Amino acid sequence: MKATFMYGAGDVRVEDVAAPELKEPTDAIVRITRTCICGSDLHPYHSMPASDAGNPMGHELIGVVEEVGSDVTYVKPGDFVIAPFAFSDNTCEICRAGFQTACPHGGWYGNTAVGGLQAEVARIPLANGSLVKVPGVNPDTADEALLASLLTLSDVYLTGYHAAFMAQVAPGQSVTVVGDGAVGLGAVLAAKQLGAEQIILMGRHASRTDLGREFGATDVVAERGDEGVAKVLELTGGFGSHAVLEAVGHMPAYEQSYGVVRPGGVISRVGVPQYESAPVGFGSLFGKNARLAGGPAPVRAYMEDAITQGHDGLNEPATVFDRTLGIDDVPAGYQAMDAREALKVMIDPSL
Repeated sequence: MKATFMYGAGDVRVEDVAAPELKEPTDAIVRITRTCICGSDLHPYHSMPASDAGNPMGHELIGVVEEVGSDVTYVKPGDFVIAPFAFSDNTCEICRAGFQTACPHGGWYGNTAVGGLQAEVARIPLANGSLVKVPGVNPDTADEALLASLLTLSDVYLTGYHAAFMAQVAPGQSVTVVGDGAVGLGAVLAAKQLGAEQIILMGRHASRTDLGREFGATDVVAERGDEGVAKVLELTGGFGSHAVLEAVGHMPAYEQSYGVVRPGGVISRVGVPQYESAPVGFGSLFGKNARLAGGPAPVRAYMEDAITQGHDGLNEPATVFDRTLGIDDVPAGYQAMDAREALKVMIDPSL
């Protein structure tokens, strides 16, 4: 089969490798019908040290179950499924509390132990907890918009939703979303669905912020740094926003976030942080009685409800995909996203 590997910053290759096999009785083998490139994949694309050993890439998929281990009872061969971007047992105390990305028995795709999902076939550990069936959909005949919408549930849209959920966005509130990537746009859509009255999108790419307006953004702030903070404060009567949804992960985005959060508000971060130390003192959080929330989105916790919404016609998240490529063209997809020529690239292994 073909699979994607990264050998260092800017060095992405598609290689022929042996198809994965069952290793544990809790595994499933899934034929991937759609996968994609994530904005978080661009972090190693910029900074990964060169290596002779490629790292498997990808953590999002929809596909069809081909084989299951002897302990797998939830899915069977032929089932159409979504894989959340992290695997989990979905039964332990942490999972039952709704934080499957912290499952003590779970883990992450995109490493040599498990493999990546930017491929033609994947091994899914803990399949009873890590796969979600999509009833009534045949991926070979389904509408492309529906398939794209379902793929966003693997990570990008539900990560945006998690940002809004953890910020406890409520009707009538002001919300600022920092970042106009696919996750930020998902956060705009989620904030609208949760009833926010004012949604300020901080981003400077017009094609993306225009889509953000379609998703529900009431204002767009292209300025950054102190100038951007001043603009948001002006739009909020000098108070700032009740909730700030940070979907970037770099320090300037965090600094903008504590600059625009109103006293007593909350900053919810879902952009993978590229730092460990960050201001929390009087001039950032403490002086405002502001709170921090967010983290890796437990999309498994939200997925069944989101699938139902998808069947009912909630296909707006599908529009974050603005380019579809075959598996051989994955390196070109990375280049396009890095150059901001594409918002989010979907991979169709059948092309």
